[in-house]
Amino acid sequence: MTSVAILGATGSVGRQAASVVAQDPQRFHAQVLVGGGDVDGIVALARALRPRVVGLVRLDDPSRLREQLDRSVEVVVGREALTLGADAEVVVNAVTGFAGLTVTNTALLAGRRLALANKESLVAAGDLVEDWRREGDGEIVPVDSEHSAVFQCLGGTRDADDRVAGLVLTSSGGPFRSTPLEELECVGVAEALAHPTWRMGPKISVDSSTLFNKGLEVIEAHHLFGVAYDAIEVVIHPQSVVHSMVRFRDGSVIAQLSEPTMALPLAVALYHPDRAPKAVSRLDFASTRSLTFEPVDLERFPALGLAFEAGRAGGAAPCWMNAANEVAVDAFLAGRIRWAEIYRVVAASMERYEPKRLGSVSDVVEADAAARDVARAVVEEWCRAS
Repeated sequence: MTSVAILGATGSVGRQAASVVAQDPQRFHAQVLVGGGDVDGIVALARALRPRVVGLVRLDDPSRLREQLDRSVEVVVGREALTLGADAEVVVNAVTGFAGLTVTNTALLAGRRLALANKESLVAAGDLVEDWRREGDGEIVPVDSEHSAVFQCLGGTRDADDRVAGLVLTSSGGPFRSTPLEELECVGVAEALAHPTWRMGPKISVDSSTLFNKGLEVIEAHHLFGVAYDAIEVVIHPQSVVHSMVRFRDGSVIAQLSEPTMALPLAVALYHPDRAPKAVSRLDFASTRSLTFEPVDLERFPALGLAFEAGRAGGAAPCWMNAANEVAVDAFLAGRIRWAEIYRVVAASMERYEPKRLGSVSDVVEADAAARDVARAVVEEWCRAS
């Protein structure tokens, strides 16, 4: 039986990971469950999956959690909970945002298989993550649907060898793909959260509406597969059935198709190198269905262009952009800035970035903190001016 740690267990991806584990109790045991601050959510999961250890990151007093769980369950609260995955064979990193870097670091140095759904780890510290993998002899299997698709197209490997000419990442275009440009200045939080094909948490839903999410995925793909930025394309595919494609040097293109659900990429990562008995419903190609593709409108989605620039700049630039975006998204969700100002806040923050190499975790933490300070100052300037 394979032991599994799910960190970020109470979020959208974490709950789906728990569901995949629960469907095959002969194969998997959820040994560790860690959530953010949702006591009721983590208790419900713990009662269903019976883990050995349960943790909550944003909880100071463990008593409320302990009194609702069996006495045999170890309870850990605070940031220490992010390091709990080291004893499990497979670690699902479904933590949202920069905090997921701790999970990635712990799992890889412990030599575990990391089912990586936290794209910020690679965006903020891609070169360091690869160093940790080599040092600990760990394994990374991507969980983002796009990167899982590439992983599958390459035959269950991250080795994009000299047969590969490039990658094509698909994007649904989010809720504002067809919204008139002048109306984008007035869209609200509810509209940004209403993704047309995926059901996700608020932060990633907003990122998908701006295409910052796709920009982060471009940087992630560069680090995961060692493909140059000039060989990574993004196309709009509203149906979200083709999850990504690989171009080969002979002109062939291989694509991975499935219904839009995270259950499949999670199953791919958990069962690797095997295949799950069943993870998603069968695609019916005989039914009335169209698969369409179109270029990205960078006037509508300038965040994607900014992400390519940050990725090519390297060093701390992607980390800086990611941190500034997290601040801007928080400000938008709090009603402090408008949707269109998310990109403007990040772009203004990037103008104040000074090139820096990242040689250690402390360098990453320092760059992240500096970018957040700058982005918060930009948000305050924006709020005073509006």
